[in-house]
Amino acid sequence: MAHCFITRELPGNSLDRLRAAGHTVDQWEPSEPPSAEDLKARTESADGLLCLLTDQVTAELVDSSPRLTVVSTMAVGVDHIDLVACAQHGIAVGNTPGVLTDATADLTMALLLALARRIPEGVEAVRNGSWTTWDPSGLLGMELRDRTLGIVGGGRIGKAVAQRAEGFGMKVLMSGRAGGPNPGLPLVELLKQADIVSLHCPLTPETEHLVNREFLGQMQNHALLINTSRGRVVDQVALANALHDGQIGGAGLDVTDPEPLPADDPLLAAPNLVVIPHLGSATVRTREAMAEIAVANLLAGLEGHKLPHQVT
Repeated sequence: MAHCFITRELPGNSLDRLRAAGHTVDQWEPSEPPSAEDLKARTESADGLLCLLTDQVTAELVDSSPRLTVVSTMAVGVDHIDLVACAQHGIAVGNTPGVLTDATADLTMALLLALARRIPEGVEAVRNGSWTTWDPSGLLGMELRDRTLGIVGGGRIGKAVAQRAEGFGMKVLMSGRAGGPNPGLPLVELLKQADIVSLHCPLTPETEHLVNREFLGQMQNHALLINTSRGRVVDQVALANALHDGQIGGAGLDVTDPEPLPADDPLLAAPNLVVIPHLGSATVRTREAMAEIAVANLLAGLEGHKLPHQVT
């Protein structure tokens, strides 16, 4: 039977399926992810690898793992996996699409509302005692009805966010990949009109630092930026400058580069910023479903079958 390395403790009972099939499960126990050296050492003798976004599956790792037949990641994005190297070695790669759509869309709206209605500032005012009375001019925020939400990325999550925003009475604009199935509005037009811009595009060479000084300069001064996609989609130096200069109204980030940000990172000193620790898929139902799909991909690869969710 096969030997499998699992790079973290998983929610639910999905790993029982591997053991029931007779496979050996080698699970990384510490709460912190394995280092590159540990990942390589534990994968060298593995037939299957179940990893997370924090694990870099490099060409070097693949070259040093002659028995590896399948890599299954508990994530939608696969930018942490060298797909070319895997293909060259005949290694199947699987991901977990679709299942986290609603959880991430919900989290996007939560982050949007927290930023628009200045909830973190309100919580802090209560805790530190600076809130002393009801003030007609205190902590005034943005009401969502009749505001325009610009969604960058027309995939499942972007569409789910659009449905939720429409329930708040918002006007929704979408801009997708040029030449793709849902190109929508040209990006520059979306940025000029949007009161809130929400990012839902994958990380690719084309989208890395898509949000740069020029992008931010095309947004309205009161506009808010929400990112629940990938940290490297945003140039964080440009974002910090834009926030300090009042070029945009604020930003809410579920993802950063790196994760977590060091406590002394200059971005964290920027005003009107909310940063949360990558909670997009963090519900019991979604994380357990992701683990189940990741294990199903792993089992299929070990048995020589096409993965239920195979990445090409």
